[in-house]
Amino acid sequence: SAMLAGCRRALPAALGRALRVRAAGPGRRAVSTSWCPVGAAFDAKQQQQQPPRGSAAGRETGLFGVPELSCPEGFQEAQDKALQQSEQLVQKACSTPPGPETVMIFDQLSDALCRVADLADFVKIAHPDFAFREAAEEACRNIGTVVEKLNTDVELCQSLRRLLADEVVMSSLDPETRRVAELFMFDFEISGIHLDEEKRKKAVNLNVRILDLCNEFLTGAHLPNKIDKNVLPEHIRYNFTAEGNYLQVAGLHADCPDDLVREAAYKIFLYPNAEQLSRLEELLASRNSLAQLVGYDTFAHRALQGTMAKTPETVTQFLEKLSDQLSKRAQKDFEMMTKMKMKLNPQNSKLMPWDHPYYSGVLRAERYNIDPGLYCPFFSLGACMEGLNSLFSQLLGISLYAEQTQRGEVWSEDVRKLAVVHETEGLLGYIYCDFFQRPDKPHQDCHFTVRGGRLRENGEYQLPVVVLMLSLPHSTRGAPTLLSPGMMENLFHEMGHAMHSMLGRTRYQHVTGTRCPTDFAEVPSILMEYFANDYRVVNQFARHYKTGQPLPKNMVSRLCESKKLCAAADMQLQVFYAALDQIYHGKHPLKKSTTEILKETQEKFYGLPYVPNTAWQLRFSHLVGYGAKYYSYLMSRAVASMVWKQCFAQDPFDRAMGERYRREMLAHGGGKEPILMVQGMLQKSPSVEDFVDALVSDLDQDFETFIMDS
Repeated sequence: SAMLAGCRRALPAALGRALRVRAAGPGRRAVSTSWCPVGAAFDAKQQQQQPPRGSAAGRETGLFGVPELSCPEGFQEAQDKALQQSEQLVQKACSTPPGPETVMIFDQLSDALCRVADLADFVKIAHPDFAFREAAEEACRNIGTVVEKLNTDVELCQSLRRLLADEVVMSSLDPETRRVAELFMFDFEISGIHLDEEKRKKAVNLNVRILDLCNEFLTGAHLPNKIDKNVLPEHIRYNFTAEGNYLQVAGLHADCPDDLVREAAYKIFLYPNAEQLSRLEELLASRNSLAQLVGYDTFAHRALQGTMAKTPETVTQFLEKLSDQLSKRAQKDFEMMTKMKMKLNPQNSKLMPWDHPYYSGVLRAERYNIDPGLYCPFFSLGACMEGLNSLFSQLLGISLYAEQTQRGEVWSEDVRKLAVVHETEGLLGYIYCDFFQRPDKPHQDCHFTVRGGRLRENGEYQLPVVVLMLSLPHSTRGAPTLLSPGMMENLFHEMGHAMHSMLGRTRYQHVTGTRCPTDFAEVPSILMEYFANDYRVVNQFARHYKTGQPLPKNMVSRLCESKKLCAAADMQLQVFYAALDQIYHGKHPLKKSTTEILKETQEKFYGLPYVPNTAWQLRFSHLVGYGAKYYSYLMSRAVASMVWKQCFAQDPFDRAMGERYRREMLAHGGGKEPILMVQGMLQKSPSVEDFVDALVSDLDQDFETFIMDS
């Protein structure tokens, strides 16, 4: 939707000339008295003290420092204020002659709505208090309704169209302003504003229906399946939840060592459900109808507009070439897994889809001895945060400081607030770290934009505010919070999104930070994984929390090499999912049922056979948020790999490269075409073959490590 297109999360998650706007007022502080070193803030001994009442920090405020949000009812007040402001801005937009001010007003309108919608989007899933969650949900719905109205406001659209039609004015605008104007128009057209009234109504109804179907499909994708308990052998029943005479199967049990449990879970959990099947068919058909109504061949053509890939044809070419390159390597991986299965289960040695995740894990553990318990003591949360701080300081001149929060500002007492400070530009923004497990908290690692950065009318810069959400264990009496290697890598990944948000300092909040095409949004976060897997970086912070001993180099090498084992088979599975997503969102009517297409695509792209009477696509929840864009993760990884090898592999602390990375890739948010940002960084335009080569070369074993460990 036009006004809210910017209000989206980088995910299950973010460049022309940087504006380098210096924050006014307090933003210019070098160091504040309420800041403390970041590592100490996450140390077990340092519990967040509530400031005393009456002190400056002890003043009552609301969530994220928004005064109205000190209680759930405040959402109504914040929403009313935003709607009042948006009405005035709509009138202003309609009466302003075409010029740069038109774009500024549209962005203010987007900002007024996003400031409430983005914040509510986070609160509705993460706040421990049900009343807050419910109020936030209501605010999301109400603002969504207003957005639907604005998207079909012909007069509002005309004010933008007048600007775009005025060649003299358009040629006088800077590239970022021009791009933002075009993005707003693109969002309008997706809602069918250019159609006659009857077709416009149809487009609105389709949009509403698609939203409902998405929610229903998501719910259905996670519902357990039931089975009569007598169908399963008695000795495996205890693995599933009993409900009277039935057993509930709520997932694939992929890590269970018992082959029979995995097989049963796979066949039962993926058993086709007729309602979910018809939801998926209607969702795909509705998306296709809407795309064709607003002038696209297929939904994929519409979804890929403005992305790095640009067209479904490019995506298909990328996936097919990658598939060809992976096929022999993946075959070798499956042969290794088959041998392992024969060794452990000689009676039934045929490798099946439910075996892939389990036996690849067994092979890694056996060959490389990478028990997480050996690594955790070296990765205390405080040490990892200091490691990130040190890396950002060397690469970008940025430091992270923990800042005291006011009463009512955070939703849980273990949330920490970080100030992100540049050595010459001062305060750049805030990151709220919601890192620890708690009851009812979603088990997903995410980055949320709560407020986008933008240049305000008074010349000051509106500082970005984001939340990073993880599910880490709490500290114990004897030990700080200790991270497994996977958790440490996820922390680096999410921090990559956060830095994109802090440094994507655009003039317009509509394209700030991670508000950019999906296939580019994951590049900064995946690039951080390369840093997290480099010994030179890890050696700066990984210390045993008791002895202070550094993590031995061969342990880091083993960990990195273990990730390459069976990686071709893992990637082949991702290629299969991405190809399936493209076909589902390609030409309609589909030639066959979604299950027959699944079977065909699996046979073409994946080395393990389709299992009759299963319908994996009904559990493919990414079809909702990543419809026609599931390939994005692979393409982002290809770009991140190229940037790492070309720019940082030689010296991960190279300040000049860090500055180039900020200038070319982070600074523009979504305000510049993604492929131009990649060209600026790599100083060449990568081809589909380059993307494929980058991914495939990452699979090669490192010879030096192999010799060292032999």
